[in-house]
Amino acid sequence: MKTEITLTINGEAVQEAVTPRTSLADLLRDNLRLTGTHLGCEMGSCGACLVMLDGAPVHACLVLAVQASGHTVKTVEGLNESGEIADLQQNFYERNALQCGFCTSGMMMSAQALLAANPGPTRDEIRDALSGNYCRCTGYEAIIDAISATAAQRMTNAGEAQ
Repeated sequence: MKTEITLTINGEAVQEAVTPRTSLADLLRDNLRLTGTHLGCEMGSCGACLVMLDGAPVHACLVLAVQASGHTVKTVEGLNESGEIADLQQNFYERNALQCGFCTSGMMMSAQALLAANPGPTRDEIRDALSGNYCRCTGYEAIIDAISATAAQRMTNAGEAQ
């Protein structure tokens, strides 16, 4: 038996029929082909499936699609298309923080949420914000460098805009 759900994904209204046990991650990947949301552990431990639900980062593998009905979801594709993370992406590239790329979407979601809440985080605050994201390739220092550089650039740009 399928249930009709309606939600807003990356600014677009979406209506889908899903089984009650379909995860938000499966809806995004399988039904909508938004494959930037990765499935890693499927237990909420690795952070590869992070998306923004009503502006807050959540593990899409732990949220049922029916729970997201009536809400707003933003994926890494949405952050990319809006240009919100262009500077973050550039800093990840310049600091070799990408490596295999599997964890990068979740890292971007965590970093963007952190920088929205705390425009000038310390390296320890960045580490804490990334504690729910698992990376096997970079050893995290390059990722922390990229987020720190993005924070500094955004603060400089904000100061110049005033």
